[in-house]
Amino acid sequence: MIKIKPGILGNLYAYKMYARPTARRLYGEFSYRKKEIPKHHENIQRMLHVLAIHGPQTTWGMAKVELANDTSKIRAREKQYRKFLVGRDDRGRHSLGVLETGLVVIDGKNMLKTPANIYRLSIYGILYCLDVLDLTNKEIDMMAERYRNVIPGIFGRWEYLKKTIGRDVYRLRLLAKGLFLDNIQTTKIAKMPVYEILTYLSTKYLDNFEHIEESDLAEQISCWYYTQLLIPRDSHKKNSVVEYHQWYKLITKGDKDLKEMYQRFLDEVTEFYESRFKIVKKLKRL
Repeated sequence: MIKIKPGILGNLYAYKMYARPTARRLYGEFSYRKKEIPKHHENIQRMLHVLAIHGPQTTWGMAKVELANDTSKIRAREKQYRKFLVGRDDRGRHSLGVLETGLVVIDGKNMLKTPANIYRLSIYGILYCLDVLDLTNKEIDMMAERYRNVIPGIFGRWEYLKKTIGRDVYRLRLLAKGLFLDNIQTTKIAKMPVYEILTYLSTKYLDNFEHIEESDLAEQISCWYYTQLLIPRDSHKKNSVVEYHQWYKLITKGDKDLKEMYQRFLDEVTEFYESRFKIVKKLKRL
């Protein structure tokens, strides 16, 4: 199986098949807030939690946030965070840091006093936090505000989405768990051609398994997000999570840029299937 090079992001399928299982193996598949887990997993999760809620930080800033009431331990925790970020070598064996697994990226430098790197969650890091850290809705709201420029198609419209579709805005958790990305069962449980649309989406980014620009990954996630709202919450009912008239209003009425973005995407879907269908019609004449 092809693997992602350390520190490089791939498409959503790469997240589902490689990045997610790797992160869960290295840093835990259960939240430190729900059950006792290995100390290393807990420490990594705490660091990611700080970045999720408070946004981009230096290692010193992360340590200050976590240990606000115990300043005597800040320097030691900062050194620990540095090791978590870059990994460690022990008896000739290297353990991957969160920079190498792609959960965190460098987001510039803080030039006050001694220059220091500023770190933030990558899209993979955001998805891992949604998947594992058991974030509350309020914490997801805070993360959306901090990372509105990373996934502008969703987080940049967060308040509009909350106002329009309510708690269904938090269905981004489903993607973090790898659900509905390529699930053929959606053909049985949804009236709308969700499977066909998401199949095209996977096809569009098929060549980006090993590498994708973060902005393109954000676009792929945004297209997935607005499409999956048409999947029923209850598999025994074919009504979508967001009623169609509500979904239509969401896409077309309140945000001109959203309408144009999703319309371009649907135009691509239509063109893709029309060209394929022409081939099928030719085959029928054999």
